[in-house]
Formats: sequence, structure tokens, C-alpha cells
Amino acid sequence: MTAHDGRIIAMENEVRVLRALHRFGWLRTRDLAVLVWQQWQSRPVGEPDLRPLVATASGLRMAQRTLRRLAEARQVLRGQAPDGSVIYALSEAGARRLQQVGVPAASGKDLIRSFSTAQFRHRSVANEIAIGSILAGYRVSTEREIAQDRWLGAADGIAGKKPDVLLRADNHLYWVEVERSRKNTKDYAKLLAWLKLVANDAAAESKLLGDGLVWARVVFVCTPASMARLRRDLLAAGCKKSALDTLVCFETKLYRFEDIAFS
Repeated sequence: MTAHDGRIIAMENEVRVLRALHRFGWLRTRDLAVLVWQQWQSRPVGEPDLRPLVATASGLRMAQRTLRRLAEARQVLRGQAPDGSVIYALSEAGARRLQQVGVPAASGKDLIRSFSTAQFRHRSVANEIAIGSILAGYRVSTEREIAQDRWLGAADGIAGKKPDVLLRADNHLYWVEVERSRKNTKDYAKLLAWLKLVANDAAAESKLLGDGLVWARVVFVCTPASMARLRRDLLAAGCKKSALDTLVCFETKLYRFEDIAFS
């Protein structure tokens, strides 16, 4: 490979990293190493397993080199997360570079200024789920895209609610909720009512989704205690067990939700 070819590849990698930051808001080096430097499947096979992926050594090296160049060009901003990890977001210059290729990007400076441990942990889990699903071949709406109304539910959501991550395989939708903490009474009641509505909608041709879309699963990534409570309260609220078993599923083992301990 000539030096010219190497420069072209390096520039392409830089744009891919900037596009990823536009989609996700902020990412860690290891997130980018997986998303940009690991192979994607062309289409999903089976159900999503939501498993977090581990970056390869070569992927980490490439991500570090690319981020170093972008930082030197002042096209990315660096911040420190509550667990001590470094996170990256678009700078004004990085956003302008994407705008030049038709991407309506904006600086992510406000995203890395300050946030709580809970917010960081929630977004980290949502990002890992989204990245793994992208590589598995799903069409994905990230938490950042959903927060900016850049998804099929736009500003109004689906029946007034937005997911943390949305996965799509053909016309089948997987709605993912990352439940890190216990909801207050009002929000919890709204969640139960929404799930009952979706269970009824999923029993026939969906009116909530339209466009031939189908509810595949509503997935809760949560603690075992949250799973037990939600299942119990849905049944008590009149949700049929058959609908619950078919539509709603839980993942309680892949991610940790304990508060980050500082030394």
C-alpha cells in the first residue's frame, strides 16, 4: 500500500469516527474500536442477544491513532466520565467537517461538560447495546438519535413514549428499555399502562406502528428485582400471561447497574 493510499484510509477512518460521534453523542475509545474496526453482518440472524462486544487489540490501536489525529485537528472534544474513562464528542470543527459531506451535525460540547454517574451508566449500557446490534445487522436508532427525535417515532414517540434503543430487522421492531433505577409512582403507572396498550396492539395488525411494522419484543435490560416487580405488576394490572411471555422479555445478566465505586 502506498503512502497516498494510507492517507486516504486514514481520512476515511476519521470521517467514520466523526459520523459515529454524531449518531451517539459521545463514545469511549473502546466503543469506537468495536463500532468502526470490527466487521458488520449484512443482516441479523435470530433474535438480538444484546451482548456487549469486546474491542480487539488492533481495533483499539486504530481508534487511539485516529482519535489522536482528530484531537490534534481540534475536531473532537475530550471529557472524563465518572468512572475515569475518557469520552469523545464532536467539536465545532468536527461538526463542520461532517456538514461538508451532507451530515447535519452539531457540536457535542454540552454533552461532556457534566453528568451524573447514573446518566453515564445508563447511556453507556444503551450505547453498548446499540453498537452490538449494529454489528449484528440491525437497523438501530441510538439513544442520542431518539433524544433528538431522529427516529421513526419523531417527537411524539409511540403512544407518547420513546425507547432507549430501537432495533429493526425488516418490519420487526425491538423496543429496548434500560431500567437502571426504580421509577417514581407516576412514571411507573404510565409504563404499565403503555405496556398494556402495546400488548393489545401487538395482538393484531398494529395501529400504533403503521407502515406494516410489527412488534417483535419489548426488552427490559434491568436488575432481577426490577424484572420480578414488573412481571408481577403487569399481571396484576390485567396483562395476560401469554401476551407477557410473547411480547415482553428481560435481560438481567449481561450488564451491571451498581453505582460506580470511587477509590
